[in-house]
Amino acid sequence: MSSYLITGGSAGIGFAIAQRLGRNGHEVVLAARTAQRLDRAAEELRAEGITVRTAVLDVRHPEAVADLIDGLPRIDGLVNNAAGNFACPTVDLSPGGFRAVVEISLYGTFYASQALARRLIREGRPGAIVNIVATYAWTGAPAVAHSAAAKGGMVAFTKSVAREWGPHGIRVNALAPGFVPTESATANILSDEGAQQRMRDAIPLGRFAEADEIAAAAAHLLTAGYTTGAVLTVDGGRSLGAAMHAAPSPQGATP
Repeated sequence: MSSYLITGGSAGIGFAIAQRLGRNGHEVVLAARTAQRLDRAAEELRAEGITVRTAVLDVRHPEAVADLIDGLPRIDGLVNNAAGNFACPTVDLSPGGFRAVVEISLYGTFYASQALARRLIREGRPGAIVNIVATYAWTGAPAVAHSAAAKGGMVAFTKSVAREWGPHGIRVNALAPGFVPTESATANILSDEGAQQRMRDAIPLGRFAEADEIAAAAAHLLTAGYTTGAVLTVDGGRSLGAAMHAAPSPQGATP
């Protein structure tokens, strides 16, 4: 049984990935900032017979991240899923808002990946990392320049350390999911009237993603032994020629 750490694992896509890994017979470690949500998630997983640990963690603090990873009895892989995002025209974006999103997504990915790589190299064991990114990392998108900058950095980081850590047997890949209508994603992206229909109309497969479809792709990357440095897009074709979501312009028109 392998053990995988999932940051941002108490809800949404992170929880779905933990659930999929647990159902596949692995131990999962859920890390998130809110103890109450972690407890609820762990209770649900344990009800299925999944072995789960939890850790209250803010990925913006490198010492705390390293302490968690070094303190686990065993760790074989990592899913960097913790992220922050909100829609805001870039001309109105505050330095603090930009910084917060980049620190959670990009810095958090660096801190956790480095800590895991150091431990695995020290122990002489292979491992796997999956970084959850977004298609607007390369397509661009209005009102999420802060998140796009962070996710673009994560893609470059993924490819760089895949080359660097490959000789140690550490594989690093990225996964760019399509829109999953989780509670937080719906509140942030579908709050505009008509946004849901505009988004669905732009997806060639004609529907939103199910969380478990994204989880299955993440589980595949964690175990795909000859795949490293890849960016797997699982978005129903939405990013073919466009950004992931059709955000309204400041005047309310769809770009």
